[in-house]
Amino acid sequence: MPSLPFAQSSEPLRTPWGDPDIGGIWDYWTFTPLERPDEFGERGTLTDEEAATFAQEANAEALARDLAAPPGDPGAYSQAVWTDRSRATALTQASLIVDPPNGQIPGLTPDAVAREKGRLAGDGQPVRIRVGGFGTAGPEERGLAERCLLGFSTGPPLLPGGYNNNVQIFQTSEAVVLLVEMNHDVRVIPIDGRPHLNDDIRQWMGSSRGRWEGDTLVVDTTNFTDRTASFGITGLALGSAEELHLEERFTRVDNGRLMYEFTINDAASFVRSFSGRLPMNTSDLPLYEYACHEGNYGMENLLRGARAEERQALER
Repeated sequence: MPSLPFAQSSEPLRTPWGDPDIGGIWDYWTFTPLERPDEFGERGTLTDEEAATFAQEANAEALARDLAAPPGDPGAYSQAVWTDRSRATALTQASLIVDPPNGQIPGLTPDAVAREKGRLAGDGQPVRIRVGGFGTAGPEERGLAERCLLGFSTGPPLLPGGYNNNVQIFQTSEAVVLLVEMNHDVRVIPIDGRPHLNDDIRQWMGSSRGRWEGDTLVVDTTNFTDRTASFGITGLALGSAEELHLEERFTRVDNGRLMYEFTINDAASFVRSFSGRLPMNTSDLPLYEYACHEGNYGMENLLRGARAEERQALER
């Protein structure tokens, strides 16, 4: 990962056993777009005035979406959810992607493009997007978040979504644990030097191993399943994660801030590696339980409706 400068307090907090203390509940919501708008080119930061204007416009856009639905439109449940969107753009970054210098996700390799075309020309399996889907024959044709397998801001890497952008970090002398509020997913990251899982063992969130480099926790994750994307959030799914090597870095900047950085290394999917940076803020609010399928009638009704349409078609 490229060296990404940021101000850090001179005396980082320590655990009782001497490791840097990165524990707590951290909020990773931000206005900052994933990719840099074209008008900024390779300029990676905004002026204070640009950041304020950007936040104001984003707030106005979010408020407009929360207004009453047009006549005949029942709206959606999330229109009743209010999210604090008042914070300024994180460190006035122009994008979460900081490398390549233009702040854009690199292109897919020719092989990755060919594989995706072949998948879509066939039965569309596996479905790697988080939200949405390609059919209604069964749950396997719906997105991973709809199936409650991976939330749309669960990661890894950690990237903000519409809500539940919180992670609680626990530490022991042998492991660091990340509990993500979205879909209540847990990653246990050993830091005792043990090797990764055998290559034939594949997991939704991979096999993570950590180590301390000075005051920074460095996490290497491999062994992802090919049923998830190499890089994806919400409706975006790029490549296959089968060959993905993800590096993450956690550095406590001061009592109230944690710097999170990630690098995507996947030569089978992307023409080059790329990196992002996301400042997190401490939260004094609790982490709430995320109940995905309890009371979730969306999937059941979607499939039930599709079967009803099939019966109606046969009766015509």
